[in-house]
Amino acid sequence: MRIVLLAPPGVQALDVVGPAEVFWEAARRLGDPKAYEVQVMGTAEGPVCGTGNLRFLADRSIHDPDQPIDTLLIAGDPSFKAVDPAVIDWLRRRAPQARRYGSICTGVFLLAATGLLDGRRVTTHWECADKLRTDFPALTVDPDQIFIRDGKVCTAAGVTSGIDLALSLLEEDHGRELALLVARYMVMFLKRPGGQSQFSAHLAAQASSRTGIQKIQEYVLDNLSADLSVDALAAHAGMSPRNFARVFKRDVGHPPAEFVEAARLDAARRMLVDSSTPLQRIAYICGFGDAGTMRRAFVRTLGTTPADYRKRFRTTTAS
Repeated sequence: MRIVLLAPPGVQALDVVGPAEVFWEAARRLGDPKAYEVQVMGTAEGPVCGTGNLRFLADRSIHDPDQPIDTLLIAGDPSFKAVDPAVIDWLRRRAPQARRYGSICTGVFLLAATGLLDGRRVTTHWECADKLRTDFPALTVDPDQIFIRDGKVCTAAGVTSGIDLALSLLEEDHGRELALLVARYMVMFLKRPGGQSQFSAHLAAQASSRTGIQKIQEYVLDNLSADLSVDALAAHAGMSPRNFARVFKRDVGHPPAEFVEAARLDAARRMLVDSSTPLQRIAYICGFGDAGTMRRAFVRTLGTTPADYRKRFRTTTAS
């Protein structure tokens, strides 16, 4: 089947290379080079210059005669350059002809400009979600998802999430076993399902610019079952509770309690997916105290219970 990756000028290189590697490796594992025929499609004749000054020699351009397309994915351009009307016209015509189509990262802006996404639930890189909402109010934008499937339409979040989307499409075509095999070959930490969050408390802690606040974040991550109230954290930081809360929110962008809950949810999600540890034990280890409190946090934040989350995202190798 033919996989077409549309690469606009300035394309995020990994938006193209990541999904392409998934399909190429799958074809190799299947022992059939024709199982997936990956094509890079340019928006004009000649090489496509991507991020990091990487250049792609496109197989075809949108101006060439049409060929059947099974899966069409539009890669993103971080610069948000002016949209070429010819590209929008091509997408408006060709995307509905594909069995499935979608976008990676900011590629959703090109697809949204066609009107094909109106009324659909989509995602994009978390940094671009507000702009997407503003530019295309007919879309329902969910910035917290790795990728979203809405009928034959699929949209992925930022950069590496294109790999997760490609693995999901591979699983749809050839089953979970091959998708996991390819994920392991690519040294993916986890084949993340679409409902997984883009947010990571660990990444948020690394992003903090103030050494004192960063130390508190690291303390939280290392002591989830401890007293992590504002008063306790302020005392640990040697600050008054009021000043600590103010400085923490200014630096991190979230109140301390919100970061603590996100860290506990992050840890609980990993344990639910990667182990058979009972819910009550997970709740204690992650600092929720009891399974009921953890359940309420999951429902409020993720819209699902811990038990349902485990059923949906549990890996076959968890033990």
